[in-house]
Amino acid sequence: SKGNMQSYRNARGEGNVFNVELTDEDGTQIQATMFNEAARKFFDKFQVGKVYYISKGTLRVANKQFKTVQNDYEMTLTENSIVEEASDEGVFIPETKFNFVPIDQLGLYVNGKDIVDVIGVVQSVSPTMSIRRKSNNEMIPKRVITIADESKKTVVVSLWNDLATTVGQELLDMVDQSPIVAIKSVKVGDFQGVSLSTLSKSVVQINPDIPESRKLRSWYDSEGKAASMASVGAGLSPSPNSGGRSMYTDRVPIFHIISNPSLGEDKPAFFSLKAYVSLIKPDQAMWYRACKTCNKKVTEAIGSGYWCEGCQKNDEECSLRYIMVAKISDASSEAWVSAFNEQAEKIIGCSAEELDKLKSQEGEENLYQAKLKEATWVPHHFRVSVVQNEYMNETRQRITVRAVAPVDPAAETRFLLEQISKMKVSQ
Repeated sequence: SKGNMQSYRNARGEGNVFNVELTDEDGTQIQATMFNEAARKFFDKFQVGKVYYISKGTLRVANKQFKTVQNDYEMTLTENSIVEEASDEGVFIPETKFNFVPIDQLGLYVNGKDIVDVIGVVQSVSPTMSIRRKSNNEMIPKRVITIADESKKTVVVSLWNDLATTVGQELLDMVDQSPIVAIKSVKVGDFQGVSLSTLSKSVVQINPDIPESRKLRSWYDSEGKAASMASVGAGLSPSPNSGGRSMYTDRVPIFHIISNPSLGEDKPAFFSLKAYVSLIKPDQAMWYRACKTCNKKVTEAIGSGYWCEGCQKNDEECSLRYIMVAKISDASSEAWVSAFNEQAEKIIGCSAEELDKLKSQEGEENLYQAKLKEATWVPHHFRVSVVQNEYMNETRQRITVRAVAPVDPAAETRFLLEQISKMKVSQ
């Protein structure tokens, strides 16, 4: 495969880069990268399917962040390298080799350095849209497809550039036939919890003649078509300030945080936890009166209504928003955390207004305390930030909940098995 010519800008200046994936007759692959003069010299020379003699290149250990083939090394070609077409060789298009990751296991790869391959039944295809690239204001085409597999999970895939206008259009024309699509080399991001995005070297095949495709077609026609599907990222979508990662990234036990008092000294540190809410004090101020426009704290106005300093206006009504403290526990330790409105709603299971109504109800049974008790000892995935705060001339850790999600037992088990297999390898 051949990538597009890309522009880049870094501390050393601006330049161009492009790369190709090379395969020999044994099926071994390696990536070759060219910068600036070499990129301009060889861009038109390399054509997909043609065979070349290549010399005077250099080898180095592959950068995992940009690696798209199964090889520990990568090749760099300079303007002094030699690339000659092997005209005595026939056109050689090797069979694309896939290493598919099931959709329900993609959460383990979110925002990681690994590039993955996926296969799925196309559920929907969007029209082409134009997106402005931030780096150079260039408008580039994009199309979004949704695919599903036997795990009964779906994921969105963003097709970019030529893939959006060629293969994407082909998929749109046949979407009612539920085609199978196999995609090699996609990046896993955290939009909507888990999402996929094609790269310049991604390969998309429609209804490929491979065993995985035939098996998926058989499953979909027999039972998948009528099955209830759910997004693989449901409940795992982090907020913009949650550290931008999945609930399986940077997973640590609570003890790791509280035993490292220097965490968050220079900038917030983000971690993922699986823990239980073990205590919510009922006598704390669990919410504040907030402006319905900007969510900032309001004060009672003279006469009637509420005054918002931020909006500089009076309003007859205000809303209640959570600002609570809770203790969370796991097998290693426990810690106090702060949780704000959206996260607290997921923990408590109702809005602050609803909890306030329970608190105001009189009777033998304290419904308010019962609701808080009901929220304890339930397992959650937490995405937290850790910063250093000074209080009474003493520096303390402040742990804030940035995202909360329920525990999916199947995904959690797969994550633990992955950790166990890594331990075995390290031993």
